[in-house]
Amino acid sequence: MTLGVPASPTTPVGRFRIVAFWEGISYLILLFVAMPLKYGLGIDMAVRIVGMAHGVLFVAYVLTLALAWNRLGARLGWMAAVLSLVPGGTFWLEARLRRLPVP
Repeated sequence: MTLGVPASPTTPVGRFRIVAFWEGISYLILLFVAMPLKYGLGIDMAVRIVGMAHGVLFVAYVLTLALAWNRLGARLGWMAAVLSLVPGGTFWLEARLRRLPVP
């Protein structure tokens, strides 16, 4: 579910990794599928549906990041906050989070 290394939903960082993966997927679908459908073909519904899903996942991303903040530390936490705004940034972050020691 998270690029080859399973994340445990029992830990705050594991839950964050799972939500970050799906938030990243929804962001890419919004940018590279839904927006071209809206502005290229005039299908407004694509952005409404995918945009709503991405919005919900982004809120979940922020909430799970807040819950995992102490475990991640300030540096990685701020990096996660900034990378959520970069297309594909959550996947780069995932590679870093995979290397964190399991508590």
